[in-house]
Amino acid sequence: MSESVPESWKPVLDPVLATAEARQLGGWLRAEEDAGKTVYPPRGCRLKALELTALEDVKVVILGQDPYHGPGQAMGLCFAVPEGVRVPPSLVNIYKELEADLGIPRPAHGDLSKWGRQGVLLLNNTLTVEAGQAGSHAGRGWDAVTDACVAAVAAREEPSVFILWGSHAQAKAKRIEGLRSGPHHVIESPHPSPLSAHRGFFGSRPFSRSNSFLAAKGRGAIDWAL
Repeated sequence: MSESVPESWKPVLDPVLATAEARQLGGWLRAEEDAGKTVYPPRGCRLKALELTALEDVKVVILGQDPYHGPGQAMGLCFAVPEGVRVPPSLVNIYKELEADLGIPRPAHGDLSKWGRQGVLLLNNTLTVEAGQAGSHAGRGWDAVTDACVAAVAAREEPSVFILWGSHAQAKAKRIEGLRSGPHHVIESPHPSPLSAHRGFFGSRPFSRSNSFLAAKGRGAIDWAL
């Protein structure tokens, strides 16, 4: 794989990336691009979540499914898009809940980097996708990489919050030993997608609940304003 692993994540990911499965993933991605297929996000951005949030700094984990598959959208952070790109519907709903929960006005952009720099790990389960083909890179080997990242956070003694929106994120969490039995706090709700947000995502107050837990554990609150 051509991506450079950030230093704090090397002990976690170096053993994973040395496996035959990871080498196969890297070779397959190169072959897809060599065949002329467009892969999002572009090279150099695929581990952006790990670059912004060092392992020792993680306070909150938000799990997504796979990157946006439209031009210019994917930036290596789940649910986020670069400034200047139209805010996608799921993120619009996240902003609506943020406003209802904490009174923070809805941002005009979709760049969530500020959250990442404060310790919010914005991690998709699958870190690449073919243009226009949602879910196209699922099952190709990214699960081993992202499972290892989540497990590393779950194994730490420092309490963290895991925000699990939708059945896909909740199913991933079930694979992580110790996540629910350790010192952490798990917040679950339906996905913020327009198809499911009204089934319990709205009103779930994940932002204030995260901050209340972090403050009680002496880890400091997240400034969710963007």
